Amino acid sequence: MCRNIRTLYNFDPPATDDEIYAASLQYVRKITGFNKPSKINEEAFNQAIHEIAAVTSKLLNTLETSAEPRNREVEAERARDRSAKRFGTN
Repeated sequence: MCRNIRTLYNFDPPATDDEIYAASLQYVRKITGFNKPSKINEEAFNQAIHEIAAVTSKLLNTLETSAEPRNREVEAERARDRSAKRFGTN
């Protein structure tokens, strides 16, 4: 599950709210072991996702770097190349 969480910092354009939410959802799923919580745990599960997303957004907005922002397409191509080398191409 956690391999779906991607680095969100220092990209141009910056991470979107949807990307931050998706990473928060994956994190909460991983630490709870739930893909979908039971009705009794649903409120706590969803609240945790929203709180983690808010903290993540705040963190990303306050970090500073002198490095050039990374390009999303270039990083995606590198990931595809690594995957092709690791698993082979079909």
